[in-house]
This record gives sequence, structure tokens and C-alpha cells, in this order.
Amino acid sequence: MTKRIGTGAAPKDFTRRDVLASSALTAALFTAALLLFPTSHEAEGKGPQATAQVPVSPR
Repeated sequence: MTKRIGTGAAPKDFTRRDVLASSALTAALFTAALLLFPTSHEAEGKGPQATAQVPVSPR
């Protein structure tokens, strides 16, 4: 006997509307992730860059 744990409804209870809604929400989640974390290399390095300064010892 198999028992599903943690699912609120049986898979047969999902309607076409539920599938479309979950697909739209998943697409919105991925779109938001792409906007927040761009993958292009041109987006990097637009801000000021900090470099480490090595102190020069007087000789």
C-alpha cells in the first residue's frame, strides 16, 4: 500500500486551471530570478571597482 505524505490533494483532483496557474506562477518565478540575477557578463563590472593597495615600505 502506498501512501502519499505531504500532498494536500490527490493528483486526480488537479484541474486544467490548476496546471495553468502553477505553470504561470513558475514562469513568473523564473522571470523574477533572471531579472534579479542577470547571467550576462556585460552586467558585471558596471559599478566602481575596489583594488587592494599594498603599502610601500620606505628604504
